[in-house]
Amino acid sequence: WHCGNHYCDWSILRDMNDFDQANHWLIDRNGDGTLGDPSVNLVILSFLQPMQVLNKTNDAITVNGVPIGMSQDVVAYFKDQGIRVMMSIGGITYADFWDEALATNATQFGLNAAEIATNFGVGIEIDYERATDPNLDSLQAFVDAYRSVHSYDATGANHAARLTIDLAVGNRYLQALSRKASTDWLQPDAPVLDYANAMVPGQGQPTTDQWQEHIDGKPQYNPPIPPKAPARFTGAIWLTRRKNPIAECLNFANSTQNAHATYVQTVTPNPAGPGATNGMLGMMFWAAECPSTRNACTIPPNTCEGGLGVAAATFNIPIPMPPLRQE
Repeated sequence: WHCGNHYCDWSILRDMNDFDQANHWLIDRNGDGTLGDPSVNLVILSFLQPMQVLNKTNDAITVNGVPIGMSQDVVAYFKDQGIRVMMSIGGITYADFWDEALATNATQFGLNAAEIATNFGVGIEIDYERATDPNLDSLQAFVDAYRSVHSYDATGANHAARLTIDLAVGNRYLQALSRKASTDWLQPDAPVLDYANAMVPGQGQPTTDQWQEHIDGKPQYNPPIPPKAPARFTGAIWLTRRKNPIAECLNFANSTQNAHATYVQTVTPNPAGPGATNGMLGMMFWAAECPSTRNACTIPPNTCEGGLGVAAATFNIPIPMPPLRQE
């Protein structure tokens, strides 16, 4: 995830020389100024405000529902290096706006999101963090409207067809959304969304036990949450914490991603659940540049070639991203 230089609202139009200085490590893991070896294969620009998307807001900091910092130049900066780009709608501070947009006109909301995806050549991520009584019927209408424009594309060739959802680190938060995703959207034999992201926990780095909850589901819950195929979700890890960069950014050998790598690559599907192949889809990281006033920024001198850059080389991360495993 990428938050820009203003705490995830992207309200400032970027000078691309300044943007490159702050973010060059993402497209150059060797740190030598050359191109060809990015540190990542996906960047998610975060966040779009839901009601602005619905209303196609135009004002001093927004153009047709998209904040001015999320420009075509920024998208091209990454895509020109083979990095896939998405835009995330929501985030925890925009949960009320998600409720409002879904209640106002979920179908038009989905159509407008699809139009943004078309115009920018990006995918869209649903980040609807409503733990209690989320509007699932209207969310389904949003998804249906989006898919009426961009049908599911297993090849990944149509970047605008990539539609994903954020869920909690495990199944104890956002339960209704996790249940809906497992039941109706992430089944390998009838996929609607491409995958889900298990988000970072509130405190500390995630444990593999938390990720395992998505694979096993919660059969003891009433109603139960069914299992997910490992290939249908990613696990998210903090890139920085508090005011200081951490090993995820600076030192791959000591990082959580290194410690969890074997699990991510080999975890098996639940025998009672879907999926036929071992291993989660991958790892995601929160968040590049300046995610909040409480977290360090990943800008010079605290860039992340030593963490994500070394990881990309160690794991031989494919760039550009190939078609995703379907089972």
